[in-house]
Amino acid sequence: MTIRIYQVDAFSDKPFAGNPAAVCPLEHWLSDALMQQIAAENNLSETAFFAPEGDHYRIRWFTPTTEVDLCGHATLASAFVLFHCLQLQGDTVQFDSNSGPLFVERQGPYFQMDFPHEPCVPCAIPEGLEKALGATPRHTLSGEDLLAVFDSEAEVAALKPHFEAFSGLPYRGVIATAKGDGDVDFVCRFFAPAVGVEEDPATGSAFTKLAPYWAKKLGKKSFHAKQISARGGHILCEHNGERVLIRGQACLVMHGELLL
Repeated sequence: MTIRIYQVDAFSDKPFAGNPAAVCPLEHWLSDALMQQIAAENNLSETAFFAPEGDHYRIRWFTPTTEVDLCGHATLASAFVLFHCLQLQGDTVQFDSNSGPLFVERQGPYFQMDFPHEPCVPCAIPEGLEKALGATPRHTLSGEDLLAVFDSEAEVAALKPHFEAFSGLPYRGVIATAKGDGDVDFVCRFFAPAVGVEEDPATGSAFTKLAPYWAKKLGKKSFHAKQISARGGHILCEHNGERVLIRGQACLVMHGELLL
């Protein structure tokens, strides 16, 4: 059996930047165990699988160690593959997922994802966070991920996490963020060793928490954000009621076949 596979750099307009995702279009679903093995073999932060279901597509995402309920950059990469590689007609695609319906619209060189927002609530700084991040945030907010807010972009850039210390934190991941410098509204980094990803280069799902937070903090709805990982990622996002619109570009870097 052979399966097509594509590797796409999401949230970047050029190779070797943004966040690489593997994308496997399917006609019929594989077993969960086999999809997890493929994701482990790819050893990228996410491998996306999608298959047609009625008029839409069902999408699932796997890190090298586990399935997750929402992934932004691999959704963007999947839309890129559908439109640019598989010649999907029109400019909008709907993916059904464990997080509900997700919509992606092609807008020239950009793809705009329409995701549910996930606001976080203020909480005390959890025990062990300062050791994990190697620094103390000004304050924290809790949700599926923990939002750790710092005073400056420089503080976020200087973080040197101790990844083994994250095991004591009851969160999927930790998002470190601060107001940005220059024309960048805010910056972030995302750490998720609990799901097999020490630092993710550009994390679309993080902006479902970041956009509601910064909308309240800055008194605006639309943002130019930057994920200041080693590869970097540029994200445009908008808090739109109970949804978050996340825009980015993508670049195909390779394609081939899995031999199973």
